Amino acid sequence: MKAVSKKKIVTAGILIILIAGGFWFFTREDAPVSYMTADVQRGTLEKKVMATGKLDALQKVDVGAQVNGQLQTLNVKEGDFVKKGDLLAVIDPVKAQNVVIEAEQTVSEIKARLKQAEAEYAFAQATYQRRLALAKTQVISKQDVDEARRNMDVQRAAIDTYKAQVARNQATLDTARNDLQYTNIRAPMDGVVTELKTLQGQTVIAMQQAPTILSLADLDTMLVNAEVSEADVVYLKPGQKATFSVLGAPDKTFSGVITDILPKPQKINDAIFYYARFEVPNPQHVLKLDMTAQVTIALENRENVLKIPLAALGKEISPTEYEVQVLVNGQPETRQVTLGTRNDVEAEVVKGLAEHEKVVTGIDDGTAG
Repeated sequence: MKAVSKKKIVTAGILIILIAGGFWFFTREDAPVSYMTADVQRGTLEKKVMATGKLDALQKVDVGAQVNGQLQTLNVKEGDFVKKGDLLAVIDPVKAQNVVIEAEQTVSEIKARLKQAEAEYAFAQATYQRRLALAKTQVISKQDVDEARRNMDVQRAAIDTYKAQVARNQATLDTARNDLQYTNIRAPMDGVVTELKTLQGQTVIAMQQAPTILSLADLDTMLVNAEVSEADVVYLKPGQKATFSVLGAPDKTFSGVITDILPKPQKINDAIFYYARFEVPNPQHVLKLDMTAQVTIALENRENVLKIPLAALGKEISPTEYEVQVLVNGQPETRQVTLGTRNDVEAEVVKGLAEHEKVVTGIDDGTAG
């Protein structure tokens, strides 16, 4: 009897649970949906291009040797600042000095011969004139006159020959003097020595291409070469404002204006880039060669416009018309909007929304955070 009573009690309990569960299932209300939203805001929408760039000096030069010889003296080291005309290095001048001395002696000797020839020509000319006068009185024969004339012509030819030799050897002397000057290597501009490529004591051979002794760069003005993708380069033109930061000073912003876009593309890992270039003052030499620049190029600024995040855009009706969900009394309402300028984050709303309305950007499923 007790066993039967216990079984009835368990059965009754199960029935109560089933009845209660059914009552809850049929009488419960759906849990409210939580939407993620963003306000329709009025402000400035900036359309821009992002790029990575490299810093270079606007003016730089490789200083080379124009004569052969041993680098006898090197007066600078890397990092030194030099002024235009400063003596940077000296190539052993002995050989060049000897060539100059020899050329000077040759020119002097030929000039002496020229002077002698001119004197002999003057004498021959006087002799010819005298014989020509005597021939008129038939004191001397025509043969004597012709001989005097031939002698005068020979002396005239000798003068022409010596003059040509003087000119040719004077050119050799001028070249030798220039070569002697080239043994003193001077700075062609103000700048910083960025690299030494030839050490003191090494021999340089100036063949078709002058060997580089050192490199100079003017760091007062830097050139930024921004690598712009082929998708973005069509939006760029000279005169647009560009800003950038460098890894060493991420909180400091430098600025400039696009000067040109090089027409020849660069291929980097199968991607095509174009160099957009701009200059930036660098009076304190904070910026260094080959620094990496994170560049932003402003294409268009739309001020005092309504804008929404791109995440709020729904079905595309046309390139400028989309559907969005607007939260009204806690419920989403589909609305068609017309867009203007957009960037990678936001879009300008030309028609269809009012300031402070809330647009749906997603549904909060409770997993965030």
